[in-house]
Amino acid sequence: QVRLVESGGGSVQAGDSLRLSCAASERTFRSYVSGWFRQAPGKEREFVAAESQSGGVIIYTDSVKGRFTISRDNVKNTVYLQMNSLKPEDTAVYYCAADPELTTSRTFRYWGQGTQVTVSS
Repeated sequence: QVRLVESGGGSVQAGDSLRLSCAASERTFRSYVSGWFRQAPGKEREFVAAESQSGGVIIYTDSVKGRFTISRDNVKNTVYLQMNSLKPEDTAVYYCAADPELTTSRTFRYWGQGTQVTVSS
C-alpha cells in the first residue's frame, strides 16, 4: 500500500506559477510510475502528466506541454509538478497517483486526496 499526500495548491492569478508536491509513504515508491491528474467541477478526471520509475519516459497531455514539468526525487520519495503560465482553465483539483505500469488512463492503483488549484483571470 502506497499512501500519497499532495501539497502546494492554492489560488493564483493567470500567468503565475505553482509547484505541487506529492510525498509517498513507501521507499518502494521508486518502483512505481508517478502521475498527475486533475478534475475540474462537472468534468471527468483527466490525465496531466506521468513519469516512469527512472524518469526516462515522461508524458504530458497536450494542453500543458511547455508549461508544466513533472519530476521526481526517489531519495525523498516525492513527485513534483511545476506549473508555469497558469491559465483559468487549469483550475481543478490535482491528484497525484502511482502505478507499477506507465499509463495515461485513470487506472492508476494509488491516489492522493487531491489539492485545489484555482487560477483567476
